[in-house]
Amino acid sequence: MQFLCIAKRVVVNEWNSNGNVYSKIRDRKPKSCYTWKEIITGKEDAMNLIFHIDVNSAYLSWSAIERLKLDPSLDLRTIPAIIGGDEKSRHGVVLAKSIPAKKYGVRTGEPVASALRKCPFLHIEPPSHTLYSQRSRELMELLHTYTSDIEQVSIDECYMDYTPISHRFASAQLAARSIADRVRNELGFTVNIGIAPNKLLAKMASDFEKPDRVHTLFPDEIPQKMWPLPVSELFMVGHSSAERLAQLGIRTIGELAATDPEFLQVHFKSHGKMMWEFANGIDESTLDPDSHEAKGIGNSTTLSQDISSAQDAKRILLSLSEQVAVRLRKSHQLARTVTVEIKYSDFHSCSRQTQLSSPSSLSSVLYPCSCRLFEELWNGSPIRLLGVRTSKLVSEDTPIQLSLFDDGFLTEDEHKHKQNQHHSGRDFAPSCSRTDPEKQKRLEEAMDQIRKRYGRDAVVRGSLLKKSR
Repeated sequence: MQFLCIAKRVVVNEWNSNGNVYSKIRDRKPKSCYTWKEIITGKEDAMNLIFHIDVNSAYLSWSAIERLKLDPSLDLRTIPAIIGGDEKSRHGVVLAKSIPAKKYGVRTGEPVASALRKCPFLHIEPPSHTLYSQRSRELMELLHTYTSDIEQVSIDECYMDYTPISHRFASAQLAARSIADRVRNELGFTVNIGIAPNKLLAKMASDFEKPDRVHTLFPDEIPQKMWPLPVSELFMVGHSSAERLAQLGIRTIGELAATDPEFLQVHFKSHGKMMWEFANGIDESTLDPDSHEAKGIGNSTTLSQDISSAQDAKRILLSLSEQVAVRLRKSHQLARTVTVEIKYSDFHSCSRQTQLSSPSSLSSVLYPCSCRLFEELWNGSPIRLLGVRTSKLVSEDTPIQLSLFDDGFLTEDEHKHKQNQHHSGRDFAPSCSRTDPEKQKRLEEAMDQIRKRYGRDAVVRGSLLKKSR
């Protein structure tokens, strides 16, 4: 008999006389521990849950959306299609495949020539990594409107901590469904979301039936949902390991979970122990927000209705600026450049940027500069999307050399404008904040702590509150 502690519960693996494994779940019964049925119906009490968000056939989906703009009759997702390689030379490998292509046996990673032998009329779309980076950024910006507790692990997948936003939703499952629906409606592609008490199980759950699905994988669901799967489906079990396990008579994840871990270590060394732990749902890794070195931090929002008022636009810019500032401070970085993006109702996009004379992570700096950029950029047409982005990031402890003309946080453009106004004898009215930077920093950090403890809506600027009718 083996006792495995998973998410404050005890999974008891027992073997009968035939050597078959069966599982029981025994609760330690702390107040924060609930069954999976209680969790998905909203009766959980501060139990830590992780979402794994994975774009369905990312490269193909993103290319399909772009292709539809040129030819509305051709959706790559509905025909045998792949991303990658060159159709004429037949060189390269398959980077992504459509579901219809999968039915012909086409596999990701195989040579294009091999894929064409399986499906001679296969449509080949060249990859566009610039496009994929843009779509990935849009997804992350949308997800960061919920929480900054996000760990992006690749261009098309990330982990999100559900705990900070749990008070906003009736249940974790409803929250995940709401996020997935918003991604589909605003960005045009679909995601799978796995819900579990740790990263491993969340990732395994997101790989269940696709596309556009939400799945749970709680400890008491492991025997039914995970153990019957082929061992090759387990995270971190590659093709070579799966073949060696098969030679040892281990073909399912359940059989791997029931194997003596010492036996696995003899054959696979430390990797054997890890495979055994993963097969039993054990993963002690923690979510590490912003673990990758960000080249830029930004947020954007697609509006539920087009807006034509500068006042309404600036209220949105204030909210976006605050979200970006919080993310900058959380990642301990300062931004040197601020960019504002506008997408009009006809889907035409434009952007403008400016450089701050002193890097900052304060919304009191980002917001006024965003407003000035918006005023220079907006042509008066109805607006569908607004975005605020920062770049040229530096560590918050980087020594900053102030300009001789530094009056707080003037942008370089404002320095020039100020000098022109001075020479003409007129007063200069800066658009950026002149509040004491240290005092403003302490204020915004205090707001961060309040929101972290009580939720993002615990502190709201009066200008963001909806006017009562």
